[in-house]
Amino acid sequence: MAEKTTRGLQDVPGSSPDENEFPFGYPTNICEDVPDQKYLCSNCNNILKKALQTLCGHRYCSACLSWIVRNNKNVICQKCKEEDPSTLSEGSLLAEDRAFGDAAINKEISELKVHCATLGCSWSGIMKNFEEHQSLCEYALIPCHTGCGHMVMRKKLADHLENGCVNNVTMCQKCKRSLSSSEYQEHSCEGNLCKEQNHVQTDTPSKEKNHSTPLINKDGCRFSEVGCSFRGSKEKIKEHEKTAVGAHMLLLLQHIKQLKASLCTAAKAANGSIPHSELNVNGTGKSISDLQIPGGLEINGDLEVDCFPGSSVSEDESVLQQLVREKVISELENKLHVFENIVSVLNKEVETSNLEITAFRRQSELDQNIIRGLELKIAELHRCLTQKDAGLSSLHKSLLFSEQASYDGVFLWKITDVGRKLQDSVTGRTVSLYSPAFYTAKYGYKVCLRVYLNGDGTGKGTHVSLFFVVMKGDYDALLPWPFRHKVTFMLLDQNNREHIIDAFRPDLTSASFQRPVNDMNVASGCPMFLPLSKLQSPKYAYVKEDTLFLKCIIETN
Repeated sequence: MAEKTTRGLQDVPGSSPDENEFPFGYPTNICEDVPDQKYLCSNCNNILKKALQTLCGHRYCSACLSWIVRNNKNVICQKCKEEDPSTLSEGSLLAEDRAFGDAAINKEISELKVHCATLGCSWSGIMKNFEEHQSLCEYALIPCHTGCGHMVMRKKLADHLENGCVNNVTMCQKCKRSLSSSEYQEHSCEGNLCKEQNHVQTDTPSKEKNHSTPLINKDGCRFSEVGCSFRGSKEKIKEHEKTAVGAHMLLLLQHIKQLKASLCTAAKAANGSIPHSELNVNGTGKSISDLQIPGGLEINGDLEVDCFPGSSVSEDESVLQQLVREKVISELENKLHVFENIVSVLNKEVETSNLEITAFRRQSELDQNIIRGLELKIAELHRCLTQKDAGLSSLHKSLLFSEQASYDGVFLWKITDVGRKLQDSVTGRTVSLYSPAFYTAKYGYKVCLRVYLNGDGTGKGTHVSLFFVVMKGDYDALLPWPFRHKVTFMLLDQNNREHIIDAFRPDLTSASFQRPVNDMNVASGCPMFLPLSKLQSPKYAYVKEDTLFLKCIIETN
C-alpha cells in the first residue's frame, strides 16, 4: 500500500475524486450517439465538464485536474505517458495555472444531444440543459429531507411525507398516539379537543426544530429549510447553488403552497366558533386555562366555550380569537424572516450572475473585435491573391503566345470550333478573331492576322475576309518604315488538293504600314478572300473536323 502511494505521488494521477466532493464529467450513456474521443476527460473518461486543455494538448474536467494536482506532486499527464513515454517534456507536467479553458470544445459539448438515464424518465434535449433537468427530474431518487433514511422518487415525496415517513408524524395530546398526516385527519378520541388544537399547532414541533437550525449549514445547502437535501463540501455547495436555481425556486413554491394551506386552516379556526377547545400558545408558556379573562374571572381546568347561537360568552370567544390571531402573526413573522434570508441569497446569486453576464459580454466584444481584424486581414489576403491570379493569368497568356509565335515570317494559324465561331460572327457576338502575334525575324516586325468568318466591308455576309495587322513591337525603333514586305495568305486544303492563295504588297502611303503609335495599326488585306459557299462546300476540305488552317508568309529578302 505504501509503495502504491509513493508511485502515485511521483507521476500517476490519483483515483477519481469522490462523487460528492467534486462534480465528475457527464456519463457517456446519456448521449444519443457515441461521443467522440475529443469530448472525453483524460482522467475520468467521462464527457468533459468545464473542459481545460493542458500545455501538452490533452483535456481534463476542471474538477478532475484540480483534484489530481491537489493530491499529487509534480504529476505527469497519464495520456502523454501512454502515447509515447520517450517524448515526455516540461509541457506534460500538470498544473492548474498552466491549463486554459477550452471554449470551443465546451460549446460543442453543450450542443450534444442527450437523454435522461433515470428509469421511467423520457426527457431528452441538449447537454447545456441536462443539469437543470437532473435537479427537477420527477423520477430521480432523492433522500427524504426529514432524515428518515428513505430514498423516494421526487414526484412521490409528498405522498411519502403524508403516508409513509416515520419522522412526519403528529402526536395526539389526549391518547398520546403518533399518527401520520392522513391518519390524523380522520382520528378522533374521547377528549375531542386534540383535533382543534392541531389547527393551531400543525407541524409546530418540526417547524420549531427547523427554525432552530441555522439557515446556512456548513455541510448542507442553504435551501435545506424548504426541502433541498443536497450535502457536500463548501466548493460543491457553491457550485450546486449556482446551477440549481430553478430547483430551489420550485421547492420554495411547494413550501409556500404548504404554508398557505396551513394558514387557511388556522384562519378557519380563528374566524369560526371553537367548541370544547384547549389552546396552547407558544411564546407565552401558558394554556388558555391559565389566562385571566377580562371581568376578573380566572379559569382553572379545562375551558369550555358555548358555541351555540345566543351564547353569553361572546367576550371569551373574542379573547380566544385574539390569541389565535397573535399566534398566527407570530408564525408568519418567523416565516417572513426565513423568506427574507432566502430572497437575500437569491439576490446575491442574481448579482453574481449579472457580473458574469457583463464579463461574458465584454469578452464577446473583444472576440468580435478580433474577428473583425481577422476578417480585414482575410480580405486583404484575398485582394492580394486576386492580383496574383491576374498576374499569373497574364503570364500564362504571354507564355502561350510565346509558344505559338514564330520568328521567320511564316505563321500557321489553327482555328478550331469553326461552326460555333462562324455562328457567333453572323449573330455579331464575336465579329472577328485575332491570331497570336508572330515576327518576321527574332528582332523584326511584330504582326498578326485578323479574320472575319462572316466577312467585312465588301465581303460581309458572302466571303471570308482575311487581314494583315502590323503591331507595336519592342524593336520598332531599329526597323525601317513603312513596312514594305510582300504578304501571302493561304487557306489550306486538308486533302492537299486545292489551296486558296492570295497575296499583296503594302501600300507605302497607307497608315496601316507606318510605324505603330498604338498597340496595333488598322488591318489591311483581302476583304473577299474566300466565298462562304466554297468554305462550307462538301467538295472541299478547307474545314475538316470543325477545324481550318490559315497560313501567312512574309517575304523578308
